[in-house]
Amino acid sequence: MQDIRPNIFPALRYRDAEAALQWLQAAFGAEPKAVHRGEDGRIQHAELRLGDGLVMFGQHSEEGWLGGEAPRPLASTVSLYVVIADPDGHCARARSAGAKIVRELVDQPYGSREYSARDLEGNLWSFGTYDPYAET
Repeated sequence: MQDIRPNIFPALRYRDAEAALQWLQAAFGAEPKAVHRGEDGRIQHAELRLGDGLVMFGQHSEEGWLGGEAPRPLASTVSLYVVIADPDGHCARARSAGAKIVRELVDQPYGSREYSARDLEGNLWSFGTYDPYAET
């Protein structure tokens, strides 16, 4: 299989980006790649690694170019899926950090073991062993 480099990067807005930075590390094992702050110290743009993937996020601002209405994750049709090797261990970590598990661990007919959780502001994340890049 050829070396594939992602070209789509989810970008989220949080009401409290600082809390999201800490929580995503504790609950989901995300690792900071970059954190850029404004003059006021607030996170303007952050990048977190999740395995080979990357998610970007920042502080919601009514005046910013991503401004307007505050984030409403429960009304969103968007969710994130992250490929992981150990869904059971990952789910236990997320649960102990306070993630709301909305779909318990399940073995899917297509061979994946996965679960879904909401983060501290309600964004939907799913974690599992299904890898769309894997050879079939």
